[in-house]
Amino acid sequence: MPKLPMLSEAQMRRIEPFFPVQRGLRRVDDRRVVSGIIYVIRYGLWWKDAPSGYGPHKTLYNRFIRWLEP
Repeated sequence: MPKLPMLSEAQMRRIEPFFPVQRGLRRVDDRRVVSGIIYVIRYGLWWKDAPSGYGPHKTLYNRFIRWLEP
């Protein structure tokens, strides 16, 4: 499987202050999920077509929707 594009550590540090506060169970790795969300949007994919290396497609979708809320 080819290596998937991921956000760099510097990019993650810049956007981390904008993440909502964690609630409940420990979240899946934010870097992996944000990279997956960007990948899906950039290439115009359906959530279910996201590469599995970014995590479950349902997690990508749910996190995207949750982060859209004000």
